[in-house]
Amino acid sequence: MSKPNPSAFVLMAGLALASLAVAPALAEKAKEPQPRPAAFAKLIACRAITDSVARLACYDTQTEALDEAERNSDVMVVDRQQIKKARRSLFGLELPSIGGMFGKDNDKAVAEEELTSIDSTLKSASTGPNGKMVITIEDGARWIQIDTGSIRTPKVGQPVRIKRAALGSYFVSVNGQPSLRMRRLN
Repeated sequence: MSKPNPSAFVLMAGLALASLAVAPALAEKAKEPQPRPAAFAKLIACRAITDSVARLACYDTQTEALDEAERNSDVMVVDRQQIKKARRSLFGLELPSIGGMFGKDNDKAVAEEELTSIDSTLKSASTGPNGKMVITIEDGARWIQIDTGSIRTPKVGQPVRIKRAALGSYFVSVNGQPSLRMRRLN
């Protein structure tokens, strides 16, 4: 049996401490507000022009530039309903933080709208690998069972309720039956 290498332990402990020191700074950086897209910022800057003719010319130029940027998908314009729809379609997926793309992180209304469950309709159900149930709901999201529970075979069109559970899993109940623990596939 070999002796533990004390210098390797010191190196690993040092790396762990360094990562603990850097983590708060990285978390704080992630909270910084994202800059506005240039085309939008230039339009807003027109308000500062005091001469009416020059301000109108600025607005005309910058609204055309913003419109062109949106047509070319350089800038995306979405409303709160579109954000809600996107969040719902992504429910259950492990995604990286994307800097307020689906609402500002500090936006109280967005925080209050955090999804903890969704209701849908069963599109299909089958037995997947290892005899585990795989279901697809109406928006195309596929879920696979990760526990050993069992239920009566669900039928297409039955209601499905998916609720957030612990450790990244979800409770899925089909037609009011006992919940199965599942995770999202796609």
